[in-house]
Amino acid sequence: MKKPKHLALTLGATLALGACSMAPTYKTPEAPVADHYQPAGPWTSAAPADQLPREGWWKLYGDARLDDLEGQLLAHNADLAAALASYQQSRDFLQQVRADLFPQVQLGAGAVRNRQSDNSALRGPTSPTWYDTYSLTGQATYEVDLWGRVHDNVAAGRASMQASAADLASVRLSLEAQLADSYLVLVGLDRQIDLLQKSVDAYQRALQLTRTLQAGGAVSGLDVNRAQTQLSSTRSQLSQTKAQRDLLLHAIAVLVGQPASSFTLEAKTELPALPVIPVGLPSTLLQRRPDIAAAERRTAEANAQIGVARSAFFPSLTLSAGGGFSSGAWGNLLTAPSQVWALGPSLLMDIFDGGRRRAQVDAAHAAFDEASAHYRSTVLTAFQQVEDNQSLLNNYGNALVDQSDAAKAADHTLNLSTALYKQGANSYLDVVTAQVASLDAHLTLLGLQTNQLRASVGLVRALGGGWESGDMSPEVLAKDAKAQAKK
Repeated sequence: MKKPKHLALTLGATLALGACSMAPTYKTPEAPVADHYQPAGPWTSAAPADQLPREGWWKLYGDARLDDLEGQLLAHNADLAAALASYQQSRDFLQQVRADLFPQVQLGAGAVRNRQSDNSALRGPTSPTWYDTYSLTGQATYEVDLWGRVHDNVAAGRASMQASAADLASVRLSLEAQLADSYLVLVGLDRQIDLLQKSVDAYQRALQLTRTLQAGGAVSGLDVNRAQTQLSSTRSQLSQTKAQRDLLLHAIAVLVGQPASSFTLEAKTELPALPVIPVGLPSTLLQRRPDIAAAERRTAEANAQIGVARSAFFPSLTLSAGGGFSSGAWGNLLTAPSQVWALGPSLLMDIFDGGRRRAQVDAAHAAFDEASAHYRSTVLTAFQQVEDNQSLLNNYGNALVDQSDAAKAADHTLNLSTALYKQGANSYLDVVTAQVASLDAHLTLLGLQTNQLRASVGLVRALGGGWESGDMSPEVLAKDAKAQAKK
């Protein structure tokens, strides 16, 4: 009566050892984090509780057409669909490694017609040459996770799935930002096309004026040629800008999952207003950037793989049980005399492998060091991108003030030189010079306005959009998976 009790205690103690792990205690790699960002313009200030919208950060720009395009991107973009499929693969891989936590059960059935060799060494004089074998068996095996190999594998798979989820968020944010940036550039080009078209109309009237004055003998053909040169040059610039718009329109079509040949967007000459972007503290960036989260999760995965490599130095214990029926006749297969069974543990341990296991452990440590270095690099790059875009926003804002003054001065010069030319007080060269200066000043002003908005998109992207590290929690990931399955 004592043996079963001792056996149960031994088995219980063995199973309890399954909670052990050979992986080092995981700590997030240290990365330099500043206390605050560099001083920025007032348009990036926000109350400490303010955050970017969790969904639809592009709605900050208040443009209904941009909202519609972003919706099309989320529904039809092929790169986003590929990233989602990659995440689903990592989720399914986790389920595969989790299966090792449970016993594996197999059922089998067979009906075999056999013939023995007449020259078999074990052939008896009464042994039949032909015989049948029928079997119905089942088997269960379970590897006792003595050293945490299976649990570490599951931990690595879970970290890999979370990293893949963060990768999906990174791809989504990148595509959303790329679309918003392309859209703003498109509107900026529409504004430039509008300005160039108005300039072409004005230069056409100026050319007609010089021809009228030449016909009256007031000016020479030199003025006509200069007016024609200015008109033709601006027309060429207009055509080039239209070509840029066509290429950008085609790129937007691909982003929203539509054929470029059938995709159109009407011209729009009003840029959205520059939004107020809550920047927050540098420490919050570690939870707001999906690429940082992905790098950290891959470091955790590499740490768990160290435990998997270390467990190879210790024996593996497998419990197995099998049983069923085997008979040479179908009629008595399911009878007591036809029963077969086997029950018992097996222990396996490598004694000599030529240094393979040691090399695997060293490689796992090197992989962890690589992942840690990549994490630190990702953090530093993230802070750089935030500072870069804040600097661009601030300096573009200052440049816009001066460029606006320059455009006003250039317009005044053009009006004055045109009036003097009509009175015969100066040459047409002064008019052409003023026209070039005015057009360049206004084109630069439009470019600065567009670039400032693009920098704001870059800042939102650098801040992680509306993403949060909690989006990688099992509950959120399960909810997202169900939502995708319904689609």
